[in-house]
Amino acid sequence: MNTPSNPDPDPSTTSGLDNGGGVPPGETPPAEAGMSTSTGPRRPPRRGWGKGPLIIIWALVVVCALFFLAYAIALGTR
Repeated sequence: MNTPSNPDPDPSTTSGLDNGGGVPPGETPPAEAGMSTSTGPRRPPRRGWGKGPLIIIWALVVVCALFFLAYAIALGTR
């Protein structure tokens, strides 16, 4: 019967470990300072909403208001 092997490395045979499991200086890679998400000059974000989304939202508000107004008028004429 095969027993599954332990995927963790044996600390006694792993190079670069100090006593107690610490890592000596120079064994770790440098910090990720050069791995930013942006490239090129940084531009400040735009403020406010774009004209397109505002027009769509207001159009939906007007359509809903007209629907409820027409519904109220239809109920009143019965």
